[in-house]
This record gives sequence, structure tokens and C-alpha cells, in this order.
Amino acid sequence: MESAADLLGRFRRQEPEEIVALKQYIAAEFNSSASIGLQGELLVITVGSASLANALRLRLPALQQAARTTKRIIFRIG
Repeated sequence: MESAADLLGRFRRQEPEEIVALKQYIAAEFNSSASIGLQGELLVITVGSASLANALRLRLPALQQAARTTKRIIFRIG
């Protein structure tokens, strides 16, 4: 019988398609990484600089189209 640690060690949580698409868009367009979380009907994009957050904010329609989502997107710096 396998232990709980063994079972959890093999568990790979799949990210939603929206998050994967947003990470790919940010990496391709800005050559940067972002942490993206999903909180209900809200996508939270956390980036390392204010300039990147503002540049992403200006491309909000393109981000929503890339992610194929109607969820609200907010930005955090951190």
C-alpha cells in the first residue's frame, strides 16, 4: 500500500488553459515571467515591475483574447 506522501508526490495539478495562455503571451511578447492566479471569476497577474504591469494593462484586450476569457483581469506588482 502506498503512503500519502507517495501519492501526493506524483500528483501534478494542471493549470487552467487561461493561465497557460497568459503565461505564454507574456513570455513571448515581453520576454518576462509572471505569476498568475485564479480567484473565482478573477485572474490576478503578478509581475515584478510597475512598467511591465502598465504595459500589460494597455494590452488588456489582447490578453483577454489570448486567454479566450471574459473574466476580469487585474495586475499586481510584487
